[in-house]
Amino acid sequence: MEQEANPWKTIQISTPYENDWIRLEHHDVIKPNGEPGIYGKVHFKNQAIAVLPIDAEGNTYLVGQFRYTINAYSWELPEGGCQDESPLDAAKRELKEETGLLASQWTLLGENYLSNSVTDEKAIMFLATNLQFTEAEPEDTEQLQIKKIPVQEAIRMALNGEIKDVLSITTLLTYALKVPGLHLL
Repeated sequence: MEQEANPWKTIQISTPYENDWIRLEHHDVIKPNGEPGIYGKVHFKNQAIAVLPIDAEGNTYLVGQFRYTINAYSWELPEGGCQDESPLDAAKRELKEETGLLASQWTLLGENYLSNSVTDEKAIMFLATNLQFTEAEPEDTEQLQIKKIPVQEAIRMALNGEIKDVLSITTLLTYALKVPGLHLL
């Protein structure tokens, strides 16, 4: 596909709020139709990282935790942020922190943007295999439960809405589509 030229013109950017993780930007713009307008953007200072760990028996490990932002409990793949390290190093760190798992084989599954109409948050997805078990080291904001289930069950959970985290869903379905003979249902 041919890349289109940017039809937006930025006039001015201000920052009404910023913390260690995000910056909220207000943009005064000229819209593609030539009229003045505004645009709000949430800039994430970290890249999002997701890890799909799969053991020798075909099981994966979900992480359950209460998510403050949605005021609900959520089952997800091990995930976290990457700022001052490589995405692979961040994936290794997050997997160990949240599950206690170490992996000797890593495969990049892909990259995407999580909500590109309002944020520039980029996500990077990894498959982790050849697992070893150690002690988890969760952050002080995390009260985690670990659920070991067949990867097929996790894919089913993503398809039927039991897993609602978009990065977990995208990672699981990307994996499912790349594995020959894997049945989605």
